[in-house]
Amino acid sequence: MMLDMLIKNGTLIDGSGAARRTGSIGIQNGVLTDAAGTENAAQVIDAKGRIVCPGFIDAHSHGDLLLGTEDGRTFKTAQGITTELCGQCGLSVMPINEQRAQEMYTFFNYHLPFEEVRKWTSFEQFLEYVERCSMSANAKFYIGHRVLRMQVMGLDNRHATASELDRMQGLLREAMQSGAAGMSTGLIYVPGCYADTEEVVALARAMAPYNGVYASHIRNESDGVAAAVEEVLDIGRRGGVRVDISHHKIMGKSNWGLQKKTLELIRQANEQGIHTTCDQYPYTRCMTTIVACVPNWYFSEGKEAFCLKLRDPAFRDQVRREMEDPATPYDNFYLNSGGWDGVYTVTAPNMPEAEGLSVSQFAASQGRDPWDCFFELMDATKGTAKCVYATMREEDLWEIIQSPYCVVGTDGYNNSWASKGHPRDSATFPHAINYYVKDKKILTLEQMIHKMTGLTAERLLVPNKGLLKAGYDADVLIFDYDRLKDLSTYDDPNRLTEGMDYVIVGGQVVYHDMKFTGVYPGKFVAHKA
Repeated sequence: MMLDMLIKNGTLIDGSGAARRTGSIGIQNGVLTDAAGTENAAQVIDAKGRIVCPGFIDAHSHGDLLLGTEDGRTFKTAQGITTELCGQCGLSVMPINEQRAQEMYTFFNYHLPFEEVRKWTSFEQFLEYVERCSMSANAKFYIGHRVLRMQVMGLDNRHATASELDRMQGLLREAMQSGAAGMSTGLIYVPGCYADTEEVVALARAMAPYNGVYASHIRNESDGVAAAVEEVLDIGRRGGVRVDISHHKIMGKSNWGLQKKTLELIRQANEQGIHTTCDQYPYTRCMTTIVACVPNWYFSEGKEAFCLKLRDPAFRDQVRREMEDPATPYDNFYLNSGGWDGVYTVTAPNMPEAEGLSVSQFAASQGRDPWDCFFELMDATKGTAKCVYATMREEDLWEIIQSPYCVVGTDGYNNSWASKGHPRDSATFPHAINYYVKDKKILTLEQMIHKMTGLTAERLLVPNKGLLKAGYDADVLIFDYDRLKDLSTYDDPNRLTEGMDYVIVGGQVVYHDMKFTGVYPGKFVAHKA
């Protein structure tokens, strides 16, 4: 029998954590097969001197926000990602309320065509669009709790009624029956932050019969991080679902070191039968929109309404006092960054002169007060400006990644290669190898690849992926370890990784020598109970 592809003489790291070996592997009909290296094949790749491993699985992706676009493919495929777990932080692109379609489209800042998005009133309708997309990576999709809540309740800052909760559960069950991965929450973001624990537990119970995964941007990642981890573990316990703690981090200098407590909580939860994972991107700066600086209760009428109020000096003073007070009960990105010196604006529609500068630097360039510049940034961009926040320290990252329950995710969501974002968008996976393996020598290459492939597939239920094993899907990377360089920086975040020779998805080469081949075999990965 002739193989479709033979990869021979490579250094095989199979994704299980086992030691590397020199050998060959075959591909037939999109599936991996054992090979001795002497078989006939339609395509033969001599991988001598190269690492051959499973394709990377992005445990935390916002790729559904730019699904099938050239920019979306470039950000992910060029760093070796062959499968994405999308719909994170409570933000998915469905289900849409037909009556609120424009409001939801604007509030969540979707970048896919409105005429398409407005049709996705169910997960099944969304999948019809997925089937038409040109995808170079596979994708699983969570349902965003924030979207469920806005679909049913708008932006109301209150508890859900019994009938509203029943409607949200119904939407979630429909999605699970159609193959959704589970539900995600963003408990610092409007309107998800308005939900109490009981609401999330009830939704978790609705997806438990389908073995859904609960992925959570927890309620606090700074001074209240331990209590927030305890909440998400309680939801997993009472809801009867697996848990993934999204982009686990410790923000704010006064809180550094608290990962010792949170990692112990995660360890204990697993011993108690609460299947708990956390994911991480390997950077000390995070990124989200500028609204994260402001107490979340101000946005119950929408971001534009808040920005209009900012034109009142008395209102500005009120907001400033609350932001400066450590006792104000929210995850305060302003204080967690050490003030305006640690808040960097990367994209600012209608105020491009602020881009690339901290708020303090921008204010100095204008000869103005940083608070005035911040409020004007909010107003000019209607809260859509993206900022990078200097909130973490390296030592905490090192300890988190070494947890046996930690995997790797990008949290990438830059919508365009032409605009700036965070280096995690384009370089998380090669950076993790270079940073943790080459530079810091915290993990071996086998351990690091395990956290990017087999461990992710096992813990987050990605079937038939993550291992170089006969019968598994033929999602494979071939790269030069010595030449592997992630060039993305905070100042220049959109750079292609060097040294990634081949990215193979479903047995087809989608990317070779820093160029796309023009084939797009990526598929929807249905969740299985």
